[in-house]
Amino acid sequence: MMIKLLRLLAICSLAVLFVSTAWAQTYTTVHDPNDNAGVTELIGGPNPQGTSVGTYLYYDELSGVLYWHGFALSSQGVFIPIDYPGALYTQPGFISSNGFVTGNYRSPYLPWHGFVLHGGQYTTVDSDYPGAVATILAGITPSGEIAGYSCLADIRCNVGPFKSFIISKKGVFTHFDPPGTDPNFGSTASVINASGAIVGAYTGTDGFQHGYLLKNGRYTTVDYPGAANTFCGGMNDQGDIVGAYWNEDQVVHSYLLSHGVFTSFDPPDSIGNYNSQATGINNAGIIIGLYQDAYYNVFGYIRTP
Repeated sequence: MMIKLLRLLAICSLAVLFVSTAWAQTYTTVHDPNDNAGVTELIGGPNPQGTSVGTYLYYDELSGVLYWHGFALSSQGVFIPIDYPGALYTQPGFISSNGFVTGNYRSPYLPWHGFVLHGGQYTTVDSDYPGAVATILAGITPSGEIAGYSCLADIRCNVGPFKSFIISKKGVFTHFDPPGTDPNFGSTASVINASGAIVGAYTGTDGFQHGYLLKNGRYTTVDYPGAANTFCGGMNDQGDIVGAYWNEDQVVHSYLLSHGVFTSFDPPDSIGNYNSQATGINNAGIIIGLYQDAYYNVFGYIRTP
């Protein structure tokens, strides 16, 4: 049975001190293990051990089948396959400090399901929200709390409405949307940190997308200054947030929000309307994400301070 959302304590907008531009960082491009995929995405991490997770696209010309393979990438650059048994699409999205991986899997014409992977064992997790047709898991704390969102209309989760949720250590779902969310679109949780704070995004009744932070029952709206739309993709235990922003021209850029200061950045080889998106940050300030190059290939990136 769904339990009621904890009472909202407060809602506020994030104070902006200033916006700066990133300089003198080191970027590492991440290709798929075979170095032949047109799409490689780093989605979650790095955890304190430096391990990130992601996915890459693979087309089997002999069978004509398209696969999404998952992987973990160690700090030493070693790829470890992550493929849910029997699924054609596996997309790991987060790895915790104690090695738990959350992600999603599906096959063509079937809905997305969430999974938790630990010690080589997969556990399927599906939303209990009434009418939910698919489930996306976004992260897990070392103590076992899970964040994610329900897809209420599309089994592929390409269109909303969506509904954010948190699952307690006892397996109880709490579903929520930030105040001001347009119910026709809803909200999506992106990650949960060790203290249980959640970041994500929602479409407001103003028609724009906003980032959100939910911490100790308090919502904070995250909007990159001057941007039409903002997405929160990752957060570390210190509360630093990364994500993406874009204006009416739909050119997308990565950002870091630390101590109230926004920093915009893109990997050196990014180009085009997609540009880049930051998806994760660890406590050492190492950021991961994905970007598009001049040939419309998508690669992962690692940004080291």
